[in-house]
Amino acid sequence: MEAFKEFCAKAAPLDRANVDTDAIIPKQFLKSIRRSGFGPYLFDEWRYLDQGEPEMDCSQRPLNSDFVLNQDRYQNAQVLLARQNFGCGSSREHAPWALADYGFKTIIAPSYADIFFNNCFKNGILPIVLDEETVDQLFKACVENTGFEVTVLLSEQQLKFSHPLANGQTTLAFDVEPGRKHCLLEGLDDIGLTLQQADKIKQFEAKHREQAPWVFATIAK
Repeated sequence: MEAFKEFCAKAAPLDRANVDTDAIIPKQFLKSIRRSGFGPYLFDEWRYLDQGEPEMDCSQRPLNSDFVLNQDRYQNAQVLLARQNFGCGSSREHAPWALADYGFKTIIAPSYADIFFNNCFKNGILPIVLDEETVDQLFKACVENTGFEVTVLLSEQQLKFSHPLANGQTTLAFDVEPGRKHCLLEGLDDIGLTLQQADKIKQFEAKHREQAPWVFATIAK
């Protein structure tokens, strides 16, 4: 997993509540476990006018011009503004894979489904929780100001906006659990975090081998 770095990018407003993981990445794309290549199929049923299938050439598919990610002003957005209960439904990890592969690094919403929220951190995405009133102001600023950008400073736990919100704010603090913040900044998924204790694990295995050699003899066979 790549380390999460400070960045400034356009925001895109997905003004729908209770967006489930099947909407984020439909079930027919779950056959692959490569973690990559899902970006073209993100929000597939909303982005395109035809039925999406794995390995389709999405560059030739008819686009839904009304969908926010198909609008020119939101191209290359890396911050997704969302509504409450984002990522509900099934626990598929393909959902954050698709969001990350598309290019989203941060999601801002009032609330998330728990499993999706946890999966984001494990896949290098920063899900930020803000109150509904503040999220409303972000949506308003994003829609009213073409090219509305957000600078995400994870180390300082701060957001900066290219245009002021309705209340005049151009910066905003956010909370993140220290352990998750550390893992994002260092680029550590669960495996990477475990491997930081590799020396201790080896010491434990060596001691266990001495104390219970018959166990390892059985494994060897």
